Amino acid sequence: MKAENSFTPREDGCGAVGHVALGSHLEQFQGKKVLITGGLGFIGSNLAWRLVDLGAQVLIVDSLIPEYGGNLFNVKGIGDRVQINIADVRDRSSMDYLVQGQDYLFNLAGQVSHLDSMRDPFTDLEINCRSQLSILESCRYNNPGVKVVFAGTRQIYGVPDYLPVDERHLVHPTDVNGINKVAGEWYHIVYNNVYGVRATSLRLTNTYGPRMRVCDARQTFLGLWLRIIVEGRELAIYGDGRQVRDFNHVDDVIDALLRAAVDDQANGQVYNLGGDEPINLVHLAQLLVEVAGKGSYKLVSWPDKRKRIDIGDYYGDYRKIRSKLGWCPRVSLEEGLRRTLAFYEEHQQHYWDPE
Repeated sequence: MKAENSFTPREDGCGAVGHVALGSHLEQFQGKKVLITGGLGFIGSNLAWRLVDLGAQVLIVDSLIPEYGGNLFNVKGIGDRVQINIADVRDRSSMDYLVQGQDYLFNLAGQVSHLDSMRDPFTDLEINCRSQLSILESCRYNNPGVKVVFAGTRQIYGVPDYLPVDERHLVHPTDVNGINKVAGEWYHIVYNNVYGVRATSLRLTNTYGPRMRVCDARQTFLGLWLRIIVEGRELAIYGDGRQVRDFNHVDDVIDALLRAAVDDQANGQVYNLGGDEPINLVHLAQLLVEVAGKGSYKLVSWPDKRKRIDIGDYYGDYRKIRSKLGWCPRVSLEEGLRRTLAFYEEHQQHYWDPE
């Protein structure tokens, strides 16, 4: 099911003895104050669970705007072990206060829908661009010693000029969301370089796992696919289904975020994440059906509004973060899908139509 010429960097020992182990650094979070913007969302809530287990004092900031994926059920089980502040990152006065005293800031708040960014570009600009600058200004004046990890995106590369895509690839996004994410990322790098606010960016690829938004495709098409398969229905694949993508399970993404936070050689750097199993969408659908034991798929014509912003094939080269921070993906696609499907089989009532 792998794509032809797929990137397989684990052949030279990723995850083997000799690579930096995260375990030796995890104690650095014990007793530390950690702020997570977008912390009731998919990645933020999974990060909160992990940090609580590591003994961190976690402050979650989330606007709980329905379209953006925040869900209080995501922290059910740790609600009494985290602080939750319902606030909008666009509110400078709130952020001035909330960043104070924090040791780490995981900046995960954002508007992620590509179609929404084209329908309402000014809201995307406010959230993904202007608010990022505002957060950094809050850090600069109220907590310049904080370490900031920004959730960037592979979407900034646009249609790839070559595969796998590394960090030296030209940036030419295909939609407003990608443009604003470029600016948001580079504000972080500039504030690191000019003002000494330590910051790094991880360019995430397609991330999936428990607690993701599945009621629609705003967060990722795979979320909606998962719901359809859990319900035993037929999912639709646009075009011929030969588009290639790579995927990371959220546990692997959390590992990368933690590594970037504790390692100061990451300061001022950008890193691609990526998967070891690039796969075309037909094969992905077949794998989902196989793992779930139900559901089906069909090919349909591209809607014009989607086709115009689609990036075609994409899979990333993550050799930089592997060599510098010792990260590599460890959860296989099949195992990750199995875990994710099991989560939604059990908890679907909290995600199909979240309040």
